[in-house]
Amino acid sequence: MLQDIAIVSSKRTPIGRGKKGAFANVRPDTLGGVTVKAVLEDAGLAPSKVDDIIVGCAMPEGEQGMNVARTIGYLGGLPLEASAATINRFCSSGLHAVNDVAKSIAVGEIDIGIAGGAESMSLVPMGGYKPAPHPGLMNDVPGFFASMGITAENVASRYDVSRQAQDEFALESHLRALKAQENGWFDDEICPVEINGQTISKDEGPRAGSTLEALAKLRPAFHAKGTVTAGNSSQVSDGAASALMMNGDKAKAEGLNIMGYFRAFYTVGVDPEVMGIGPVPAVQKLLQKTGLTIDEIGVVELNEAFAAQAVYCMRELNIDHEKVNPVGGAIALGHPLGCTGARQVATILREMKRRDAQYGICTMCIGGGQGAAALIELAK
Repeated sequence: MLQDIAIVSSKRTPIGRGKKGAFANVRPDTLGGVTVKAVLEDAGLAPSKVDDIIVGCAMPEGEQGMNVARTIGYLGGLPLEASAATINRFCSSGLHAVNDVAKSIAVGEIDIGIAGGAESMSLVPMGGYKPAPHPGLMNDVPGFFASMGITAENVASRYDVSRQAQDEFALESHLRALKAQENGWFDDEICPVEINGQTISKDEGPRAGSTLEALAKLRPAFHAKGTVTAGNSSQVSDGAASALMMNGDKAKAEGLNIMGYFRAFYTVGVDPEVMGIGPVPAVQKLLQKTGLTIDEIGVVELNEAFAAQAVYCMRELNIDHEKVNPVGGAIALGHPLGCTGARQVATILREMKRRDAQYGICTMCIGGGQGAAALIELAK
C-alpha cells in the first residue's frame, strides 16, 4: 500500500443530464475550474502551493481537448508555474488521475497535487468526432470497438443476469440517490455552479416516481430481443470533480484536515466483448495485493455502467448490496465518463465517514476491456 497519501479535500459539480440538462452548453473546463477553486477554498490552501494538476478525460477533443487539465488549472486559480497533464483510460480516467497524483507524491516528484476528471458528453460525442478504428483489429478483436450496450447484453446473456434483476437494481439506484438528496448527503461534496444567473446545486439524473412497472415497459435499447434498456443503463451526463492531495505528514504540518488516504490502485484487462466484468478481477487483485478481504471493505463505489454488469460483479465478488453504492450510482446520478472516478472518490469519503468504515473501494469497468479498482482509507 502507498504510505499516507492524504486527500485533504474532494469536490464535484452536480451531474447534469446530457444534451438537455443545465450543463448542456457549458464547457467542461469551466466546470473543472469550479471544482479546483472549491477544493482550494475548502482546504484553505494557497493556489501557489500546488505543483501539478492531472485531469482524466475519456474523449479529449473539442472543448475538452488541447490538454484540458492546463485550462482547468488556470480557470481554477492555479498559477502558470503549476504543471498540468490530461490522461485517458476511458471510464476510469478520473480515478487514474487520482492514482497518478498519488504516485507523484509518493516518489517525491511533487509535494501537492490536484487530481480530477471532467467530461461533457453534451458537447463532445462519445467516441469522439472522427473514430478511425485500426482495420486489422476489426477482424482480430472486434470487441475492441463493440457498442458498450452490446457488451452489456453479452454479460447479461453469458452470465444469466435477468431483465428483472437489472430493473430492480436500476430502481434501487434511483431510490437511494433520491433519499441521499432529501437527506442532504450530497451537499458537502457538491460545489454549486452559477450558470446565467442560476445556481445549479443538485444532480439532475435521479428520477422521482420511478417504478418497476415503468422500467419493465421500456424497450431493449441495443438488441431487439435483449434486456438492456435506457432505464437500466447509466445516463449520458456532464460534470467535473477534483481532489486535493499531498503527503500525510505535510498535510498535518500545514494544519490541514485530512479526509482519507489513497492506498492502492490496480487495473486489469478482460475480454472486450464482456468489458463489464472488469471490476471483478480488478477488485480481486487489489484485495490480494493489499492482504484485505471483501468483508473488511465497508463501502464500495461500483460504477453502474449497466445494471447487468453491476449485478454480475456484486454476485461474483460476494458483496452485500447494502454496501454497494449506498447513495446511488451512475444509473441514477449519471456517468460523465472521465469525471466518474474522481466523483466516486468525493462520494465514498463522505459515505465512509457516515458509516465509520475504515476501508472503501472505488471500481469500474472500462470500454475496450479493462477494470480498475482503488483502495481508500478513512482518516481517523
